[in-house]
Amino acid sequence: MATKYGLENISPMAFLLVRFFIAFILLLCIAYYLKVSWPKNIKEYIHIIIAGVLTVAVFSIGVYVSIDLGVSPSLNALIIALQPTFVSILAMKLLSERISKRHWFGLVIGFMGVTLVVMSKFDYSYNYGIIMSIFALAGLSFGNLYQKKYCSNMNLFSGGAIQTLASALLVLPLMFVYEDVRFNFKIDLVYAILYMSVAVSIGALSLLYIMIEKGEISKVSSMFYLIPIYAVVMSYLFFDEDIDLRVLAGIVAVLMGMALMNKKGKSRE
Repeated sequence: MATKYGLENISPMAFLLVRFFIAFILLLCIAYYLKVSWPKNIKEYIHIIIAGVLTVAVFSIGVYVSIDLGVSPSLNALIIALQPTFVSILAMKLLSERISKRHWFGLVIGFMGVTLVVMSKFDYSYNYGIIMSIFALAGLSFGNLYQKKYCSNMNLFSGGAIQTLASALLVLPLMFVYEDVRFNFKIDLVYAILYMSVAVSIGALSLLYIMIEKGEISKVSSMFYLIPIYAVVMSYLFFDEDIDLRVLAGIVAVLMGMALMNKKGKSRE
């Protein structure tokens, strides 16, 4: 929602540049104040940058451009909700994770639940913006896998500063090549930028990295099923949008699917 409202007043790359730069400054200050560790060599820097460019920049660019081109947030959420399935398949191939039958069953139930939630607000917007949504999905999926394989032990603050700076430097030339920069200063835009910079670029991303470090990536990815549910609940609380039985059934299905995917068992099926 913050993305949609922000893009009403600022062009996508400009929004991302400001968001990433604010997050970079805040993370740099935190890293300096806490005197945290930094990467020990160039190789570690490169791994952190690659993971950040995929997870932060590529994902955000895909989503922002997609919404700016007219793809509804509902359709975007449905495409991104493919991430747990996509990551589970890749994790088997690239990280040798074993995926149980229970986990696959949970994936199916969870995706069905997401579909029920999203279809309640579905807006058919078919254009090449959908390609950008798929681009975002690929960046997020491969970025999470790369983070798990090469950057699990990075410091959240110094690593986050490196990743947001790298993402800002990637967005900067795209802003001049891709778009006619537009900026309409409104208080809603300030709120949107601050929310995306602090709550998402720092808070949500740090939480994601902590979960990636502690658990199997195929299980961590199941959390992305909660994105459309979060959007619907926030719309209900702040914009008086109704939640019908189909949405409630979808929420229950998502929670059941996540429980199956994250349930600990004595043995793998």
